[in-house]
Amino acid sequence: MSKEIIVNVDTRETRVALIEAGKLVELHIERAERVVGSIYKCKVSNVLPGMDAAFVDIGLERNAFLYVADVLPEADDELPSARREGRQVRIRDLIKAGQELLVQVIKGPRGTKGSRVSTRISLPGRYLVLMPDADNIGISRKVEEGSERDRLKRIADNMKPLGFGLIVRTEAEGKSEGDLRQDLEFLLRMWNQIQEKARKIRAPGLVHQDLSLIYKTIRDVFGSDVTKMLIDSSVDYEKATELIELLSPKMKSRIQLYEESEPVFERFALETEIERLLRRKVWLKSGGHLTIDETEALTTIDVNTGKYIGTTSLSDTILKTNLEAVTEIARQLRLRDIGGIIIIDFIDMVNPKDRQHVVSALEKTLRKDRSRTKISHISPLGLIEMTRKRTGETISEALTEPCPYCQGRGRIESPETISIEVERELKKLMSETDEEAFVVSVHPEVAIHLVGPMGETIDEIERRLRRAVYIRANEDLHIEKYEIVPGNLQEIERQMLPYKPAELVECHVVRNPFSLLPRSTAWLDGYLIDLSNGGKYVGQRVKAKLMDVKRSYALGEVVGGTKS
Repeated sequence: MSKEIIVNVDTRETRVALIEAGKLVELHIERAERVVGSIYKCKVSNVLPGMDAAFVDIGLERNAFLYVADVLPEADDELPSARREGRQVRIRDLIKAGQELLVQVIKGPRGTKGSRVSTRISLPGRYLVLMPDADNIGISRKVEEGSERDRLKRIADNMKPLGFGLIVRTEAEGKSEGDLRQDLEFLLRMWNQIQEKARKIRAPGLVHQDLSLIYKTIRDVFGSDVTKMLIDSSVDYEKATELIELLSPKMKSRIQLYEESEPVFERFALETEIERLLRRKVWLKSGGHLTIDETEALTTIDVNTGKYIGTTSLSDTILKTNLEAVTEIARQLRLRDIGGIIIIDFIDMVNPKDRQHVVSALEKTLRKDRSRTKISHISPLGLIEMTRKRTGETISEALTEPCPYCQGRGRIESPETISIEVERELKKLMSETDEEAFVVSVHPEVAIHLVGPMGETIDEIERRLRRAVYIRANEDLHIEKYEIVPGNLQEIERQMLPYKPAELVECHVVRNPFSLLPRSTAWLDGYLIDLSNGGKYVGQRVKAKLMDVKRSYALGEVVGGTKS
């Protein structure tokens, strides 16, 4: 099966799409700081005996959760008395408030929950996973041939350092002992650097940040079965080729720079696919459909025959629909990165053989999934309970937020997502028109994301586009709606920028997620003003002096406040 990796790099977002046999099967998006896989020096905030867990401060907005099973016990001769006496070890036997620990994030923050961390650190390489303070050897389950598993096990036995555990990854299949030793040396150097930095920094603090999305993809996905990897950023292309030259020089030619004017995700019709990921209903080729509903507790997937009426018998129609649904369900789980508990409601099947056929087909299809899955038998009602390892937000959670118009009963695309869509639309229009300037009208929350902290984002957008961009907020626009009008630079400048440096203006001060006290933001007829001393005037109308005037924002300071 042919595999391709398509990489799109924008100012504030990187997207990686994995295509198998011409179909999008995985989509990964990176916006914020990388958390999962990163290692922190933390301080225990409080120990909760009733939950057998602790909350630890790793320096992020919310404290992380550390469960007793994720705490690495001390050496056997130093174990607490509870362990030596054969009793179950409790969290209070292992750690105490104020203690400093080295932890790794194993699940990212989700909704109102903080990250989940573990003291059982693992460092993944291309062929191996190094586990400090462990002593076991494991071989990837996807290496199925017995003789190859035995060969890799012998190599791992010979090279395993004392006091470390090793897992041999799928990509090691067919590789020489020299290749694996080179990977091990790299991981040991990394671990030594982590230990050295951990000794120097104060808790809480970041000790080691996991690789960026592109480089993690090269490490984990870019195997011998991938025919090409297209990257639309020359900077990231150069870095990627340098990395693959170290890891697998023979595959360097498979990494290619995309230089066409048409955006790479549009060239491969991926934007339409991504838009479909936010819908509840997924149509099957036969005319049947799936309905996917995500809740905090679990995800439900309902299978329906829809427009499909079959040609032979009812039981045959139901079986064919369920089997077609199996393939699409497995694809949607990977695409949407759905984790946790999943309930699949297949169409009821009377014949036990048909039920087993569907279960076996699901098990077989899920083997392609890199995330760990576990499924139960099908119930008399046609229900299957299954779990899929969750490491962070689903695609829906990453791209949308609870709808403010219906009090959270639905979801809409987030202001950040819309701002990134605007940036992509600007890039597309740039290749279609010779106009040298664009006026962008958006909802105020979207405008804040487009301008960014102290104007950094819009400045970078203009630098990349080599066009003038004027961002203006319009409260009457729905968050998901925007307008872009191209035009002559001088004419737009005259109409859209009547303000001058040192001018005194009246404006309304609002909260801004990017502004830290004493800074804040104000609006002046849709024009954003970054106030250096506006924090204490939030909610008020003030007089401000414009210090520096730019196309989409101005820098200013409050010179007189009045209550609204």
